[in-house]
Amino acid sequence: MFGDHVDAGTQEARQETRAPLAVLDLGTNNCRLLIAMLDRRGGFRVVDSFSRIVRLGEGVEASGLLSEAAIARTITALSICADRIRRARAGQVRCIATQAARLAKNADLLVARVKAETGLDLEVISAEQEADLVALGCAPLIGRRYKGALVFDIGGGSTEIIRLAKAPGGVTKRFAASMPLGVVTLAERGGLTGRAGYLRLRGELAERFGALARQMPDFDPAAEHLLGTSGTVTTLAAIALDLPRYIRSRVDASWHQTARLAAVADRLAGMEQRELAAIGSIGTDRADLMLPGCALFAAICDVWPSAMLRVADRGLREGMLRQFSQAAS
Repeated sequence: MFGDHVDAGTQEARQETRAPLAVLDLGTNNCRLLIAMLDRRGGFRVVDSFSRIVRLGEGVEASGLLSEAAIARTITALSICADRIRRARAGQVRCIATQAARLAKNADLLVARVKAETGLDLEVISAEQEADLVALGCAPLIGRRYKGALVFDIGGGSTEIIRLAKAPGGVTKRFAASMPLGVVTLAERGGLTGRAGYLRLRGELAERFGALARQMPDFDPAAEHLLGTSGTVTTLAAIALDLPRYIRSRVDASWHQTARLAAVADRLAGMEQRELAAIGSIGTDRADLMLPGCALFAAICDVWPSAMLRVADRGLREGMLRQFSQAAS
């Protein structure tokens, strides 16, 4: 289903498509743009990228509506993205929105305003489509020694769990589910303070994830590793690697002992928000989201106890690029 990835770094001599491609992921917390050149063998070379925290899903779980302030922040970020896309003269563009837009009763207003004010066509995708794109983007990182991986994407409004297995000709998806639990929605529920709150939430989440684990009783933690993507996981990896600031090239595709990353999460859970904000790879924008993120991460590690974990600073956008590549081949 997902095929084999071609590393763009080794394909410089191959002919690339004439116009770059632009893909945009508008999540509950972040707006992320990637502009890349695809070569004829399926690899890609990034020519521009942009990321901004917009908190589109702020208050959506309680009200069922996207707030005017959140829409305004989002359109400001999308206007920057639209300018970059125009300057790059992108040949094909795809812009998707996920959980916050799925939940909001006024998502059609967002879509209309984005079109009118930025010219971008925003597509609200289903949870199943989101899981497929995450899987497609992360599939190249399944370790050679393993028969598969349990992919998890901790988002702002939802967490995707996807089980991938190697198969003749590529990688297949054996299981996928989306839980309406993310770092923003959990943070907004309140009452999540201190180590006691962290441990309580971790236990509750482990019960929720345990229901999914029972649907795949043959999961083998010795032969299948964990593969995590999201701001929470990449931040934990940056801290485990002792980076003074976030460096994507050091984090993406890095291997970690699961227990070591879980210990980092446990340590962060005992820190005050001001202490978290002082950590270079977290900062003030993410400090209030780390405690729920750590609880989600630790619960996943509790339920699927693989010894090794690989970190992906990739996912939806790379999945869209690979879809473009597959369509062109």
